[in-house]
Amino acid sequence: MREISRNASLRRELLAYALLGAVFTTLGFLVSPGAGFVAAALAVSAAALTYYFSWRRCRRMGELAEELDRILHGGERYDLDRFSEGELSILQSELSKLLITLRSQAEELGRDRAYLADSLADISHQLKTPLTSVNLALSMLSEPALSDERRLELTRDISGQLTRLEWLVSALLKLSRLDAGTANLTARQVTLDALVDAAASPLLIAMELRGVELARKIDPSAGALVDPAWAAEAIGNMLKNCVEHTPAGGRVTVEGRENAIFSELVISDTGPGFDPEDLPHLFERFYRGKNAGPQSVGIGLALARQVIQSSGGTVKAENGPRGGAKFTVRFYKSTV
Repeated sequence: MREISRNASLRRELLAYALLGAVFTTLGFLVSPGAGFVAAALAVSAAALTYYFSWRRCRRMGELAEELDRILHGGERYDLDRFSEGELSILQSELSKLLITLRSQAEELGRDRAYLADSLADISHQLKTPLTSVNLALSMLSEPALSDERRLELTRDISGQLTRLEWLVSALLKLSRLDAGTANLTARQVTLDALVDAAASPLLIAMELRGVELARKIDPSAGALVDPAWAAEAIGNMLKNCVEHTPAGGRVTVEGRENAIFSELVISDTGPGFDPEDLPHLFERFYRGKNAGPQSVGIGLALARQVIQSSGGTVKAENGPRGGAKFTVRFYKSTV
């Protein structure tokens, strides 16, 4: 009764039935007493049936509202199937779809929050390590009896740690820009030869000091439609990984080719290769493999994959058939 009393449209509907019943009853009595009683009985029956079905519908709507209110206030379980009959079935179906979507989004947000918390903890740890080393070296530099040789050694260590910090912060900013879609990747046609030149240039001195040879087997006519700076950094990170894990006297090989579907770069080395357990996780952020060096932070390969994927390409890491690490990068063409 309370649901009906609050429903203005239903009250108007019942009033209209009452007025029509009164009119037809009056007309029936004008014809004959029997017709008047029949008209009155029909009017009362119609009003009673209308009231019953309206009351039942309002009660079901009230139950549905209570169920939704319980869900909105944190109810983990819900049962909308009991509203799957009659005119509420369409509303029940749409509400079930909405609730499933909201639950899925809530779970995804929970995973994102957990990932963000883990990432912040990793970033904090990666920044803390070089900062601690810098602070320790600075405190040692203040010692008056420190020899010139030791002072120079500490100064070089501070410079190295600051360079590491600069690279780490720069890589994290680039990753965040790629995640947010604000990185300005301007694609233009560039040869694979020029791309490898730009990627290998910062590593040439380190390769010479380590006695690592860079062998190139690149088709001079092969090219790709990419942002040269971003793509060179991605390739450079994979080259750096190979150089760091190739023993003295070893070789890093870069092969490049192009066909009607994609342009491909294959980077391989003569090092120990990847541990099989590391292969599924190599491109995850902050993941450090079993053979990772002390300076590794697990950012370079993650950044490389993000850049390549943003350029419409793919990257795969595996062990070569004769040992050593192998990266396969493909930049797909927009039209075939």
